[in-house]
Amino acid sequence: MTDKMLGRIAALLRKAEGTDNEHEAAAYMAAAQRLATLESIDLAVARAHTDKKQRPVPEQRTVTIGESGKRGLATYVQLFVAIARANEVTCDVARNSTFVYAYGFGADIDVCEAMYSSLVVQMVAACERFLRSGQHKEELTWGRDSRSGRWVRKPVHATTARINFQQAFAVVIGERLAKAREQANAEAEQQYAQATPAGPSRTSFAAAGRRDTRSSSLALAIREKEVAVRDFYSETSQARGAWRGSSAGYSEASRRAGRRAGRQARLGDPTEIGGARRAVESGG
Repeated sequence: MTDKMLGRIAALLRKAEGTDNEHEAAAYMAAAQRLATLESIDLAVARAHTDKKQRPVPEQRTVTIGESGKRGLATYVQLFVAIARANEVTCDVARNSTFVYAYGFGADIDVCEAMYSSLVVQMVAACERFLRSGQHKEELTWGRDSRSGRWVRKPVHATTARINFQQAFAVVIGERLAKAREQANAEAEQQYAQATPAGPSRTSFAAAGRRDTRSSSLALAIREKEVAVRDFYSETSQARGAWRGSSAGYSEASRRAGRRAGRQARLGDPTEIGGARRAVESGG
């Protein structure tokens, strides 16, 4: 993926962060994920048609999440991992959630970092608005009284509300990006199958055979890429144990607000990111 393409994505994401007009900022991230997926597929096909000695290889990259002690770091990690899953990137997480090791192809990790940089801003801003509204205090939960030690009903603490809100936001973003990726995969498969010469031969058995061959070639290229990342991770990762994420009480109101904010996170017009989709080429 070129610096120019990444620049267009970054500019679009900055536009999403900078406007309060939901109509202007509608569907920005879904479009970014669509473009990222289609570009990733093109790169996978190109890689499959490149000499093995010259093929791009996966890499490991350290992505800083935040300083130790910062509130909600584990939810930031959840957001990054949700984005990574939609872009064929595997992650190991530091015990204190201050950084992740990202394993994948460089272009895919670039996209993850660009998306994360935008979405974490939106997540934190939406969460702060929710906390300032005081809505979380209207929900009562069980907790120990600091003086008597008895279990009493008390308003949800801001920390509990923050964690629940941001966890729900990350889950919804993951679902949205996964859906955008599925749609982009289907679009690429259709375009790839249809990339046959114009004219009467398109309806012939020979043309049908070429479409089947192209579809098989696409599936093979994507599969080879997946295997390359999986094998690289198995050979490189030194992770031990399992990351536990955030631990906090439960707040249904905060989770509802987080899910709503995740659904409203700005995602945008696909033509604003790199223009219209170009036809997928077989490379041979």
